[in-house]
Amino acid sequence: MNPTSSFDRRRVTAGFSLLELVITVAIVGVLASIAMPSYVSHLARGKRAEVKGALQENAQFLETYYTTRGFYSTAKGSNKAATLPVIQVPSSGTANYTITATVTNTSYTLTAKAVNTMAKDDCGNFTLTHTGTQGVSGKLGVAECWNR
Repeated sequence: MNPTSSFDRRRVTAGFSLLELVITVAIVGVLASIAMPSYVSHLARGKRAEVKGALQENAQFLETYYTTRGFYSTAKGSNKAATLPVIQVPSSGTANYTITATVTNTSYTLTAKAVNTMAKDDCGNFTLTHTGTQGVSGKLGVAECWNR
């Protein structure tokens, strides 16, 4: 047996061929394209859950404020809201939602405005009123956004 031909054969068969690498990269790309939308959707649901909790926390704060003072505003006849405990979600870092309150003596509406990564979310902005009425401004309905 010729030693040169044995060396050449091992050299040719060692490693991966370009075709094998291209197929592997294509498979990984297909799997990533399938998994990525699901992952992004999961992150959005988590951020929505966080803002709904923050709106409920602020609503509880305003109800306690009303119980102790007799009105939602900082002074009777004023439309200025008390300082809310949660004004952005998450509370530190880059905000996904900013929360504001519109108040009168006898009513309030909390609004969580979607910003940054959530600005184009299908639920849009979330609202919660003193009567417990929930709302959204996006193309998905209240039931889809508040109940999941």
